Amino acid sequence: MQSWIHGDRRRMYKKALIASLVLAWTTTVASAAASAPAPSETAVSAAKYAVQTYRNDVVDTLAKLVSFNTVVDARYPSDKNPVHIAFKAALKEEAERLGLDYQDHGWTVIVGLGKGTERVGIVTHGDVQPVDPAKWKKSPFVLDRTSEPGKLIARGAEDDKGPIATALYAMKTIRDRQIPLSKRIELYVYMGEESDWGPLTEFLKTHVPPQMSITLDAEYPVVTAEKGGGTVAVTIPKAGAVIPAAGELHIAEFRGGSFNTQIPEDAEALVANATPEIEGQIRARAANQEGMRYTFERQGANLKVVAKGVSAHSSKPQEGVNAVSMLADALAVRSWPNTVAGGVVNYLNDLVGTGYHGEKFGKIAYRDSFMGPMTFKPTVIRQLDEGIEVAINVRRPRGKSTEQLTSEIDAALADWQARRLPLANVKVGVREPWILENAPQVPTLLSTFSYFTGMKDAKPVAIGGGTNSRLFPNAVSFGPSMPGQKYTGHSEHEFITTKQLLLNLQMYTAVLVELAK
Repeated sequence: MQSWIHGDRRRMYKKALIASLVLAWTTTVASAAASAPAPSETAVSAAKYAVQTYRNDVVDTLAKLVSFNTVVDARYPSDKNPVHIAFKAALKEEAERLGLDYQDHGWTVIVGLGKGTERVGIVTHGDVQPVDPAKWKKSPFVLDRTSEPGKLIARGAEDDKGPIATALYAMKTIRDRQIPLSKRIELYVYMGEESDWGPLTEFLKTHVPPQMSITLDAEYPVVTAEKGGGTVAVTIPKAGAVIPAAGELHIAEFRGGSFNTQIPEDAEALVANATPEIEGQIRARAANQEGMRYTFERQGANLKVVAKGVSAHSSKPQEGVNAVSMLADALAVRSWPNTVAGGVVNYLNDLVGTGYHGEKFGKIAYRDSFMGPMTFKPTVIRQLDEGIEVAINVRRPRGKSTEQLTSEIDAALADWQARRLPLANVKVGVREPWILENAPQVPTLLSTFSYFTGMKDAKPVAIGGGTNSRLFPNAVSFGPSMPGQKYTGHSEHEFITTKQLLLNLQMYTAVLVELAK
């Protein structure tokens, strides 16, 4: 008993110490930002010049970049992918037209300005997330400037081709103004950020990266911490599943989702031998859900239920409405026979529910005072030969070891299998969260953000997503998304407003002047 009390006190003391260190660090950075001078006249003048001179050109360059469908293609690695090669050729043409130098390293392109051993990096990516063209008013690979006035709509507009275009013209402005630089500026465009970080990791083993970088792939004011991503995937197998008797009420089909890093907006189920009473119960339960749309279609004795939610980046489940979770909940009018599809519905309702913090999944839920809560939500229901796979996307803050979290996930799965039915192909993988303390450019980034936006007391933030910042020394994210605004990069309605694009151009120009002059 006594040793338990001492151990508990030690744990409490450790938590208190960590919390005090986080608070002290955040306060120190905020104080440094508050005392950091406003951008210099040179930086402000260059920012004004950039937006006055290139407000149309930057949009035209964005239109050129988004015209390439740079979604990963399983048939080719990026350096052999014809579309990726064509995109890089267009990027080279733009860079050389703007008076910038260009290097092609296969998966990674570097666009440079100036000389010197001291360098400032801008980290971006040229690949984009998958897309369903049927959900777009116009082609997702043609910049739509007219459907919604003020918005520039296309796959990659925000993630990450808009940032590439603005970085190019920020560098062009510095060249135009002949601002003396003490550091070389290098724009990194990696072609596998959305699918495979391996080639970039290998590249950085032999390539010496800049001493300091900003990543243009997240949000403002400055991102200094990222949750660790991960997946919990299980298969409800055909082997061992219930085979329903003729005429028995059961779930015959369940599907939904598109890719792992998107909150799914589509899901559908087929309820076999659905009685009018069951249909009425499902309709009533579905009607109580906010943000969902349903259609119901009788197919003889069966009922097809189609659910429509709202897609979002999987790191921000609060910005979407998860059609997979909600459809499973709409069907929770009874406990279903454990057919394959019925097992999926029972699994989702028992262990996930409509929340997204893992509250129902055993003891896994937790949060960190700076990085926020873990998020845990289904993203893709895959139809396999051997059954149906349920993939859950995980975003974890610091506060638990990988071993503890993995053990808790395993325990929850074991308990459910003991109560329900055996699972197959269980895959649990969770990566470490990342935090960078005392990055030297943070005060400059925060003061620049405050100057151009008017938002005072800007402080570093943590995000659920993962960027290539963690692969570069002294790299933190700076935009392109404003705080409080929905990030559209992984949705089926991706856009950046013209106003935001030009604001980003001003801030990137000013920051590069301040960091490299």
